[in-house]
Amino acid sequence: MKSNAIFINTSRGAVVNQEDLYQALVSKQIAAAGLDVTVPEPLPTDHPLFKLKNCVILPHIASATVETRNAMSALAANNLLTGLRGESMPKEVPLN
Repeated sequence: MKSNAIFINTSRGAVVNQEDLYQALVSKQIAAAGLDVTVPEPLPTDHPLFKLKNCVILPHIASATVETRNAMSALAANNLLTGLRGESMPKEVPLN
């Protein structure tokens, strides 16, 4: 990554090696980072990433829009109703 790059992770905490990210930020190998997910979650408040001014850590809220939460609620309700009717659920998780 370029030295002016800003790394953003909203997917899964395990996608990034947080120790390597810390070193990249401290050494200015990259400019900044924004993390919505960490390992563990929540990240301990004494974690070194919290001490950096070029790192922002959020409490896993990337999906916290009204639209996303409404869609998640509707999906859960549809899964419940179709499951109770004995039909295939829209987003069924195979239990094999």
